[in-house]
Amino acid sequence: MLNQIRPALSRVTSPVGHALARTGVTPNTVTIIGTLGVVVGALAFYPFGQFFWGTVVITIFVFFDLFDGAVARVTGKTSRFGAFLDSNMDRVSDAAIFTGLILRYAGRDHNDMLLVCLALFCLVSGVLVSYARARAEGMGLNATIGIAERGERLIVSLVAIGLTGLGVPYVLAIGLWLLSIASVITVAQRYIAVRRQVEAGELT
Repeated sequence: MLNQIRPALSRVTSPVGHALARTGVTPNTVTIIGTLGVVVGALAFYPFGQFFWGTVVITIFVFFDLFDGAVARVTGKTSRFGAFLDSNMDRVSDAAIFTGLILRYAGRDHNDMLLVCLALFCLVSGVLVSYARARAEGMGLNATIGIAERGERLIVSLVAIGLTGLGVPYVLAIGLWLLSIASVITVAQRYIAVRRQVEAGELT
């Protein structure tokens, strides 16, 4: 869904990409710095209940990570390895966010186990959403559909966690439930899309 605003977003990221390119930084370096920032923000703040400030740090580095593509376009250093690295680092970032939540709530009050289970489910289902697309592309098929791609999942999770840090009640559970349901729907949408393409190919 957020893919629809990519053209407008590129008008913002391109000037920053030019500025970063002049420093000599490479796209892969931008990717790694963005990932490390997210990991530090999640694991240094979330396990200790510092949800708001952790989310602020993570959001800054999520936006920073947007510029790796802009730097690649400006410098002409787009590569298949860069795309591979970016995809894998996205999985690391997502894992760090939900791991931070799990570390916060695991072993605490019995009522918090629901949050642990939801966070774990969001982690696994998010990986499955990404894997479904990657496996389809490996088969020469298209699975870039779904109501909850990575951008949408990040927004829902970070808003819910950040508002929890500000003391808003129940918003974390609500956000994780929404994320869980949306991820399941997205996986189903991608499975259906791939099956239709396979069946159409078998009929031709």
